[in-house]
Amino acid sequence: MSKKSKTSAIHETDGVSQSDITNASSIDSIKQKRKAQPDTSTLVANILKGNITALSRAITLIESSNPKHLKQANAIITECLAHANKSVRLGITGVPGVGKSTFIEALGLHLIALGKKVAVLAVDPSSSLSKGSILGDKTRMEDLVKSDQAFIRPSPSGTSLGGVARKTRETIILCEAAGFDTIIIETVGVGQSETAVHSMVDFFLLLKIAGAGDELQGIKRGIIEMADAIAINKADGDNLKAAKLAKVEFNRALHLYPQKASAWQPKVTLCSALKHEGIADLWNLVLDYMKHTKANNYFEQHRTEQNKFWLLQTIEDRLKSDFFNQPEIKKALKTQLQLIEDGKTTPFTAAEFLLQLKN
Repeated sequence: MSKKSKTSAIHETDGVSQSDITNASSIDSIKQKRKAQPDTSTLVANILKGNITALSRAITLIESSNPKHLKQANAIITECLAHANKSVRLGITGVPGVGKSTFIEALGLHLIALGKKVAVLAVDPSSSLSKGSILGDKTRMEDLVKSDQAFIRPSPSGTSLGGVARKTRETIILCEAAGFDTIIIETVGVGQSETAVHSMVDFFLLLKIAGAGDELQGIKRGIIEMADAIAINKADGDNLKAAKLAKVEFNRALHLYPQKASAWQPKVTLCSALKHEGIADLWNLVLDYMKHTKANNYFEQHRTEQNKFWLLQTIEDRLKSDFFNQPEIKKALKTQLQLIEDGKTTPFTAAEFLLQLKN
């Protein structure tokens, strides 16, 4: 033994040699397994069995911008469509800090206790640098994520309008096919994504907190008009009195709005997600709404209108994507942007030029 090895606590000893061929083949085998993507029929079969791994893989395909993945994703959605549309879809919004994640976890645990299977599609704000999710709802719903009856999928919002993931609509279909009977969609709560979420859910809930100075004004008029119920969260302790006053104010305000197409009068309720209080009452309110809208045929009519909306939205998205991905358009766009910067053309003239180029 050398002098260096005697004085050093860290030294290398001879180990058991392994065959280079065995090592290389093992590594190649692992790489092949990782690269291997199950075919469409296998993925669909496993999704219908409620396999979470298959569901996650299919959602990843949906969110991918790779044309090959898009083709397989469309095939999967088509196969799953016959097994979808059997859930209650809830949209939940509210300003950051209102306690959306805590509330959703409390509601999810309550529903699981009732024998439900719950999927939470939480659309995180994206990092402007990495484009990845920065909130991480899985880490904020510690108890719910442990349940076998729950599935939580945070998706980065990217550049989509108001932070709603472009493929959330298709993800709902896959979750329903996998047997989830309650789908909860959480918005980023920045005031722009609510319209998109409203167009894909049955029941739209607005979470509020008392003492925020907006009891009458709300986040903005349009969001309150969309709400089927307002839940005032954190109604506990010293905040309970303020929450009760806020409930009275919101109830008065809601009666000033025109009657909704569903003929449903939005309700205001109190809850404390942290203490799991008022959660059962809120779920009963959702059930009352479902019973009401199914009785007057609004439920099916609303879903049909949503499907029409998403048909047009999909066409718009596809046309936009096809236009901007053309090599000649990409090149000409850079030139036109530079001309605008130099003050040599107007945005309208540049747009007309590019559109003529497309034709």
